[in-house]
Amino acid sequence: MSCPPKSDDLVFFVNGRKVIERNADPEVTLLNFLRKNLRLTGTKYACGRGGCGACTVMVSKHDPVSAKIRHFSITACLVPICSLYGAAVTTVEGIGSINTRLHPVQERIARSHGTQCGFCTPGMVMSMYTLLRNHLQPSEEQLMEALGGNLCRCTGYRPILASGRTFCVESTDCQKKRTGKCCLDLGGNDSSSLSRESDICTDLFVEEEFQPLDPTQELIFPPELLRMAKNPEKQTLTFHGERVTWISPGTLKDLLELKAKHPEAPLILGNTSLGPAMKSQGRVHPILLSPARISELSMVFKTSDGLTIGAGCSLAQVKDILAEQVSELPEEKTQTYRALLKHLKCLAGQQIRNMASLGGHVISRHCYSDLNPILVVGNATLNLISEEGTRQIPLNDHFLAGLASADLKPEEILESVYLPHSQKWEFVSAFRQAQCQQNALADVSAGMRVILEEATDTIKELSLSYGGVGEATIGAHKSCQQLIGRPWNEPMLEEACRLLLEEVSLPGWAPGGRVEFKRTLVVSFFFKFYLEVLQELKKLVKVSPDSHHYPEISDRFLSALEDFPVTGPRGVQRYQSVDSHQSLQDPVGRPIMHLSGLKHATGEAIFCDDIPMVDRELFMVLVTSTKAHAKIISIDLSEALELPGVVDVITAEDIPGTNGAEDDKLLAVDEVLCVGQIICAVVAETDVQAKRAIEKIQITYKDLEPIIFTINDAIKHNSFLCPEKKLEQGNIEEAFEKVDQIVEGEVHVGGQEHFYMETQRVIVIPKAEDKELDIYVSTQDPAHVQKTVSSTLNIPINRITCHVKRVGGGFGGKVGRPAVFGAIAAVGAIKTGRPIRLVLDREDDMLITGGRHPLFGKYKVGFMNNGRIKALDIECFINGGCTLDDSEQVTEFLILKLENAYKIHNLRFRGRACMTNLPSNTAFRGFGFPQGTLITESCITAVAAKCGLLPEEIREKNMYKTIDKTIYKQAFSPETLIRCWNECLDKSSFHSRRIQVEEFNKKNYWKKKGIAIIPMKFSVGFAATSYHQAAALVHIYTDGSVLVTHGGNELGQGIHTKMLQVASRELKLPMSFMHISETSTATVPNTIATAASIGSDVNGKAVQNACQILLKRLEPIIKKNPGGTWEDWIEAAFEQRISLSATGYFRGYKADMDWEKGEGDPFPYYVYGAACSEVEIDCLTGAHKGLGESGMFLGSSVFFAITDAVAAACKERDIVEDFIVKSPATPEQVRMACADRFTEMVFQFFTSEKMDPPNSINLSFGGLQRRRNRNMNWALFDQKVSVSQNSCDKALQAIVYSDS
Repeated sequence: MSCPPKSDDLVFFVNGRKVIERNADPEVTLLNFLRKNLRLTGTKYACGRGGCGACTVMVSKHDPVSAKIRHFSITACLVPICSLYGAAVTTVEGIGSINTRLHPVQERIARSHGTQCGFCTPGMVMSMYTLLRNHLQPSEEQLMEALGGNLCRCTGYRPILASGRTFCVESTDCQKKRTGKCCLDLGGNDSSSLSRESDICTDLFVEEEFQPLDPTQELIFPPELLRMAKNPEKQTLTFHGERVTWISPGTLKDLLELKAKHPEAPLILGNTSLGPAMKSQGRVHPILLSPARISELSMVFKTSDGLTIGAGCSLAQVKDILAEQVSELPEEKTQTYRALLKHLKCLAGQQIRNMASLGGHVISRHCYSDLNPILVVGNATLNLISEEGTRQIPLNDHFLAGLASADLKPEEILESVYLPHSQKWEFVSAFRQAQCQQNALADVSAGMRVILEEATDTIKELSLSYGGVGEATIGAHKSCQQLIGRPWNEPMLEEACRLLLEEVSLPGWAPGGRVEFKRTLVVSFFFKFYLEVLQELKKLVKVSPDSHHYPEISDRFLSALEDFPVTGPRGVQRYQSVDSHQSLQDPVGRPIMHLSGLKHATGEAIFCDDIPMVDRELFMVLVTSTKAHAKIISIDLSEALELPGVVDVITAEDIPGTNGAEDDKLLAVDEVLCVGQIICAVVAETDVQAKRAIEKIQITYKDLEPIIFTINDAIKHNSFLCPEKKLEQGNIEEAFEKVDQIVEGEVHVGGQEHFYMETQRVIVIPKAEDKELDIYVSTQDPAHVQKTVSSTLNIPINRITCHVKRVGGGFGGKVGRPAVFGAIAAVGAIKTGRPIRLVLDREDDMLITGGRHPLFGKYKVGFMNNGRIKALDIECFINGGCTLDDSEQVTEFLILKLENAYKIHNLRFRGRACMTNLPSNTAFRGFGFPQGTLITESCITAVAAKCGLLPEEIREKNMYKTIDKTIYKQAFSPETLIRCWNECLDKSSFHSRRIQVEEFNKKNYWKKKGIAIIPMKFSVGFAATSYHQAAALVHIYTDGSVLVTHGGNELGQGIHTKMLQVASRELKLPMSFMHISETSTATVPNTIATAASIGSDVNGKAVQNACQILLKRLEPIIKKNPGGTWEDWIEAAFEQRISLSATGYFRGYKADMDWEKGEGDPFPYYVYGAACSEVEIDCLTGAHKGLGESGMFLGSSVFFAITDAVAAACKERDIVEDFIVKSPATPEQVRMACADRFTEMVFQFFTSEKMDPPNSINLSFGGLQRRRNRNMNWALFDQKVSVSQNSCDKALQAIVYSDS
């Protein structure tokens, strides 16, 4: 047997310590190495694709070109460890610890309340830390850029950015101003006590208390690595893995020899494209060539006519190089560079730009590339090199299409890219539209260049290139050729649009869909380019008055030239100050930092998968269905079981107890109902072995009919999960006969992925006796996991203990599903007798688990001409997926909450949950309320449009005004609701903003603003009394310390912090005396899910009860020795045999609902709120700038503000209303609703070509559906209107109070 080839030693540093890996595997990422080999678990796995930033670390390298140390952030999930030779890695553990010294970044993000669940926090910290290593006093723009690649699912970014702003120079954060008044406080005349300045506070932290940033305390670049860098070894390094060999040559000559020897081997630098592609396609390259040590590939050469950038330069370096050129050269020479810079600012996140190389971006030839269309029109040249020598090829459409005649030869590599300077009378622009402004793939991108004959408007050269509209970047050569010699004027514009639609062909059935939208962008972008060139020509005229006369641009069209700026949130949290007489020791009502905040920031907070491996632990990976509806004919496990490391495969036959419910199996038997349904599970010694084994399991299916995906399909097949739910009051039919007007409409609401940062995960540890199990699980409901495991294994519940330390986000997605994964893992643990760890990849998590229920609603609303609604009939259908899960309860809650804040005397609400062949949808924030109430608010918008009144007038007219009863006969007082509404109107200066919005819209044709204010009446809790009970267990130890345990789970909402605040107040003891370890079914049994916005409420009452019991027991001792200390009293109590442990209990709120009668008191109480949002939309692209999620449903104020803006555009375009609403408000929806000449041209093209128009041809939005107006004209150059304001002045005010 031959010995495996010997690998070179991989040498790098982690947190100042030298790492020598003698058997480096090229398939191992830095993330896995840090977590598994070095046990540095602060760096988190969340997406595995470099898209979320949870695994951000800092890498430091010596740059041979600049001879300086480069510090840059990267996503560790993409970086192969073999690429780190000679690098220094710094993780969150390496910059500070609660046991030694906190770094200022860690301290400030915690004390600024920038952590909730804390799973994303280490990545946030490392992005900010890297920024500060490069810029001691960064600008706010640099801060935003640094955090652009980091996602947070909890906080909404405001407090995270607030912590970062404390380092910024000239910070405009309101806490910097020291005026004692919030910079966003517009004042108001509300006389309520809560709104008086003396009762309101906005200070969440005291900046003066933060420790200063001292750069002298940072880790230095290891001297050993510096010596290695200055005297680099030229030998080739080779690292052999089981399947892949990594070769890193030390010289360019060696690289070219290797490329000639291994022509099929790809070059790998950042791994941002190759890595994800290999993972998704399951492809393995036996040999990878790394040119990272070749300094020639990072060289930059400047000449009088252009710029040559090495292919190995990262996109971040390219951005800096181009910015330097723009600052040094005349504007006329930097047109292409400016266009590239524009897209580099929003291409991916900072970490990806730091990793991805220019050469990799070009060679990858992605059809959606942001840079390649600009490089094409900028006449970029690719400098190629091989052993045979050098040659140049143009970066053009033929190259990007992969034509052999225009491509690299197998033995060639890309050495550099040459970018020529632009010249006078040459204009270059770049455009892109994506689902969001930053860090998102472009739907369509474009590069455009024109050269005009000197001092004329005659086209000399024209080049247009598009990404996202085909399998490769596409150039419009024929169109450009036909336009040469034409004047740059309106007839040329119309002709150009016609030619482009003919040449940039995108049939209605094109992959990826959204065809009409993309084709509209093709011509909309050209129109923007047309205007930009005219604007630039106007500047030249000012410089040279004798130049040619060019067409004037109407002031109303100037806003089409402006891109939305990237700005950070400017919100301020306002809270009621505590009473001046409240004890300073009493923490209730004060902005207490999250108990785990500092541990979140240092990476020392332990999540489920951070728990160290236990002895003999196995890894489990799930095998899921690839069919939507099929019969399982056979499952062949033989090949998988023969693989090394595979211990067993768990199937339904291995379950000793109950295999789930009859219609919801844990493991599929005989039939699968959706893609992603779990069929079996592989257990192996490592996760890599388990993942390789699942590829070898052969499952034979026979397709079954019908296959139902949509709500419409389900209705057609009468496919429902449960009976209809219905509520009715008044006489709806009679009311419809007496109203002035009736409107009928539809509402379509899309689904939503939970995207909790921490994927589903569980560790099951079997004990040595009595069939006991310890289960560590990320869940909102450990008791449900406990019960499910019990029934699955057929053992008593008392043998199973579930532990929840903390959960990295849940949002409803970890209520029911963790029980499934816990039960399957438990079966594996019992069968093998070994501990099982099950951690879902992000892909599997999104495939297997459901999300928010998509909804289709139909409404009929009858109203008087003054806007008073007399009758409302709503029928809802939600897509429940293939099993019932929580869909019946979601339907019930949706129906119960449909009326929102409005008193309408005649109502009929009906709801059904549809059964489809999709993974079961489940609980999600709001639990049906956001989808359902969107219908109600859409009715309001429709009524307003028909009455010619403003939506806020209709809302106010129909709102509850006095003590009343809901449709289900539960009494409540709307006093707080009205107070919220009035305060929001006042604090947002709503009416003056409305006037400003209308003025803006009169002056701007291509940009429109909208404003909306939405009220909310939200009922908390479950519609059942038993689900409101809670228990707590409080121990006082003889040293006076207190241990609190309760039934709630820490999901990021700070429930443990709140419980200690309650205990502190009740026991009159500082929080420092107290501790919460975890939630455990062994200490507090029979708990209820932490959900329904009531966890802190009911568990707080249980903790309060336990503390009151203990204090009652201590009363005689305290009375006897009132001057004693707490420790004295506890010692005396122990000596007197007084129990220092108490169980607290809260029986819960009474809640019931009789669906037969349609009445009850299903909810303990209501919370109320109101939110105002102002947005601005770009009618040409659908881009929009608004403010994001305020509490719960209140974020819909952004949606209706967009609706308002779209309505303004449609009114100006004389578009007939049709009441179909679609959510979410994507750029596609917005653009296609703002019908104009360009959308009309697209439609006419489909008609003239006799092509079937795409399904999106009747896209509608916000109650306004486009109707083709064939009389639309260009109307480009009308009389001038002065524009006083082009900037987007946005505001979001949200007021939320509770009546409990």
